[in-house]
Amino acid sequence: MNDSTQRELARRMAEDSTLTDLTRRWKDATRPYRYTYGFTWLGIPVIQHPQDVMAWQEILWRVRPDLVVETGVAHGGSLVLSASMLELIGHGRVLGVDIDIRPHNRAAIEAHKLAHRISLIQGSSIDQATADAVYAQAKDAERVIVVLDSNHTHEHVLRELELYSPLVKKGSYLLVFDTAIEDCPEDAFPDRPWGKGNNPKTAVREFLKTNKRFEVDRDIEDRLVVSAAPEGYLRCIAD
Repeated sequence: MNDSTQRELARRMAEDSTLTDLTRRWKDATRPYRYTYGFTWLGIPVIQHPQDVMAWQEILWRVRPDLVVETGVAHGGSLVLSASMLELIGHGRVLGVDIDIRPHNRAAIEAHKLAHRISLIQGSSIDQATADAVYAQAKDAERVIVVLDSNHTHEHVLRELELYSPLVKKGSYLLVFDTAIEDCPEDAFPDRPWGKGNNPKTAVREFLKTNKRFEVDRDIEDRLVVSAAPEGYLRCIAD
């Protein structure tokens, strides 16, 4: 099967309303069981849908970045995911940014066999001092991938997009996770400051109204079916 045939099948799959409804209902049904918390990458909890992990490694292999900047560290599994791909590629670094890097998570990351490819910055990703520190780390990097996965409110993510999108150049990617919050029931996040109408997807949509350097990579999204990041795989199409 050639690539064009596979893309057409993926497009038709994405437009299948029956499958889309089944997917949404499946995600709603698995949410109480914390489905995404059940996976690790090289021993560290990754807290992602397996489909998104597959897409992530494809992007890393294709772009071969000099630097991956990720806001939101949690246990560090996604940092290790990026670092493992960069180790295979043979170059590149990963920079994790979080307002609260818990000591046991920092210890696990720093003790990992891939720690030599990982650096950490503790601070709010939307503070100018934190952004300045990130840019200082990125000054010699030609190809940068940015991954946003920290506070999921509209205001916070939009500010992250404004601060870090200039790091991403043509051919690279800006990944925004948990855009799927917009597609969840109204009462899905009663103890969180985000929810329907106030989340990463609403921020992405506002960002794309004025920033024409990026577009949603529909080829990736069509193939995934199940994803925490619908409309969140942003490809840079202009410097």
